[in-house]
Amino acid sequence: MKMIFIIEHLEPKLFPWCIIEYKHISKIVGKNNVWFTNIKEKDTKKLNKYGKVSTNSLKEIKLDNLCILDPESKKTLLSKDKDKFKYFVFGGILGDYPPRKRTQEELTKFFPKAQIRNIGKDQFSTDNAVFVVKEILNGKSLKNITFQEGVEIKINDIESTILPFKYPLVNGKPNISPELIEYLKKDS
Repeated sequence: MKMIFIIEHLEPKLFPWCIIEYKHISKIVGKNNVWFTNIKEKDTKKLNKYGKVSTNSLKEIKLDNLCILDPESKKTLLSKDKDKFKYFVFGGILGDYPPRKRTQEELTKFFPKAQIRNIGKDQFSTDNAVFVVKEILNGKSLKNITFQEGVEIKINDIESTILPFKYPLVNGKPNISPELIEYLKKDS
């Protein structure tokens, strides 16, 4: 069964960092396997080259076989879940530190028939949540994925920005889009 990764955009607008993360998601799972929902009409062209784009919220699209990724779920995603679900749903949300449980409030509660899974209780950027889910669905156990808590981005010799989220390590380095690092340096 083909797996579709759905990002329900839940921010008030499509911020530049959102586009960077969504582009990274497209690279992680492939353009044909990602949908971006709840996108304002004026922003659809910005995302068309990264996946299927819909102005409708997922709440308006009738789909069965949904798995919503929510840190508040009691059940952890397992590799065998790839045979149970076609759609894996993520909230496109900028995380708060400490977390405010926005996935539950803005997404999960609207889908009483969906199955809910977590990938641990920690916060991930949306692109890394997708990366971890893909790794699990491809046969890795969550406990066999190595993580780093937080990433410090050096802006210059004096300043740095700390991203307080959990990052999977790829070849010993945090999985973060180089484009996001450049954006953060320029934005500062």
